Amino acid sequence: QVQLVESGGGLVQPGGSLRLSCAASGTIFGFNVMGWYRQAPGKQRELVATITSGGRKNYADSLKGRLTISRDNAKNTMYLQMNSLKPEDTAVYSCKAQVGLIEYWGQGTQVTVSS
Repeated sequence: QVQLVESGGGLVQPGGSLRLSCAASGTIFGFNVMGWYRQAPGKQRELVATITSGGRKNYADSLKGRLTISRDNAKNTMYLQMNSLKPEDTAVYSCKAQVGLIEYWGQGTQVTVSS
């Protein structure tokens, strides 16, 4: 059973940066796609960014330029570097890993952008 654990969330001022991590209990080498999603209060969960096993990256159009997704197969960890954070980025950020049709989700980490 794969377990994903996110970390790195917290309170940050507008314009600040955070790096989120998603650590897998086992190897991530076999995950076809990994990604970050977020859900703000009262809103539906939305895609933030994805990265394939081959390193191809995809970002939500509204977030391009402020985010960098990466994965380190040797450390079984995926990252999300977020810069120039805005109050509207406040949400619970969750990671997902997919192998074929099987999806695994982490429990989420809270990101709050506020002065």
